[in-house]
Amino acid sequence: MLYKSLNLKAPKVTFEQAVTQGLAPDKGLYFPDTIIPLENSFFEIIATRSNEEIAYTVIKQFIGSEIEENDLRKIISETLCFDFPLTKIEENIYSLELYHGPTMAFKDVGARFMARCLAYFNKNKPNQKNTILVATSGDTGGAVANGFLNVQGVEVVILYPSGKVSDIQERQLTTLGQNITALEVDSVFDDCQDMVKRAFLDPELAHKNLTSANSINVARWLPQLFYFFFAYKELKKMNLPIIISVPSGNFGNICAGILAKKLGLPIHHFVAATNINDTIPRFMLNGMYNPKPSKATLSNAMDVGNPSNFIRIQELYQHDFSSFKNDFSSYTFSDEETLVALKDLYTKNQYIAEPHGAIGYLGLKEEMKKHGKSVGVFLETAHPIKFLDTVEPALEICLPIPTQIESIMNKEKKSIKIKTYTDLKNYLS
Repeated sequence: MLYKSLNLKAPKVTFEQAVTQGLAPDKGLYFPDTIIPLENSFFEIIATRSNEEIAYTVIKQFIGSEIEENDLRKIISETLCFDFPLTKIEENIYSLELYHGPTMAFKDVGARFMARCLAYFNKNKPNQKNTILVATSGDTGGAVANGFLNVQGVEVVILYPSGKVSDIQERQLTTLGQNITALEVDSVFDDCQDMVKRAFLDPELAHKNLTSANSINVARWLPQLFYFFFAYKELKKMNLPIIISVPSGNFGNICAGILAKKLGLPIHHFVAATNINDTIPRFMLNGMYNPKPSKATLSNAMDVGNPSNFIRIQELYQHDFSSFKNDFSSYTFSDEETLVALKDLYTKNQYIAEPHGAIGYLGLKEEMKKHGKSVGVFLETAHPIKFLDTVEPALEICLPIPTQIESIMNKEKKSIKIKTYTDLKNYLS
């Protein structure tokens, strides 16, 4: 498998090169040069297959022979070491809970997969050193920190916007130490992301072998395919059109879902549910892409004004806006609407969600009004405990602290404060 840059001004590369480079030299995102739909027979028997077997079948074409089969199966097994339950909320509406991993966020899948791929590529290169440089608006930082902790030959540097991630999210990326460093940026996520992209292309930092663990990296992005297949495996027996609503910020997760559809997964419609950072809902009105600076909300992991992965979604539809609109809708919701949804889910359905999942639920309900009988799924992307300052007062409850979170609550937070790209460069140099 080769990967092309979506700016089309850089040479095609192997999977390993795409993983280790992160971003192409022409500033483009890497994208599979070919996408081969899976055999219909695979979907006919999917309900009889384990999650690990499904994941291997789905991902192998994107890696080819670069990772030996037994090693790839081991990477998948270690990545998928937790559950992905589909919880019934109300008639024909389900929550796909993606927060049962070590950092209690959906990004555990991509981070664990990427860390193990990089370790595989480095195992016979004792002198190889890589610096993972990543920006986070919420859960990415903790998942990457945990996934890459003590990976040989890898230093991890995480940029996060000061005061714009929850306390637990901040603890997950500032308390590990060892090969993990947190840089607290006096700005918003978009500026953190811009700094990261600029560093990748800075020739004076080439010696650091920088790569990204954001969803711009193919090894972080592609394994997010898995859980869309897992959901279909459970819902296939209902024999109804499936609508999936994804709370969306940088659009890597929903992009993986659309790629799953291009592989043949029978998903009828996708919904990108956003907070007031509404670049894509506005795009869907007229086909004009007009990003704006991000604004802070209760659903902070979605506070993204210029989502990197949307260009990949456009590529999947060959920039055909009318075809895209047949499969995809996007809705925007305020903090006030988010809080109402949280309360409704709890009082009417006895379900404790968090702000991102609540927005996914709202988007799903809105879209299902437009369809006949169907089954809907919204993604719950993080455990409610990570947003206890919002969830507890909204629902008037006290959340028990899960073991994964309890272990970090009394650890000291350590970060380095920076303001500008020069500060970042000085740290990395």
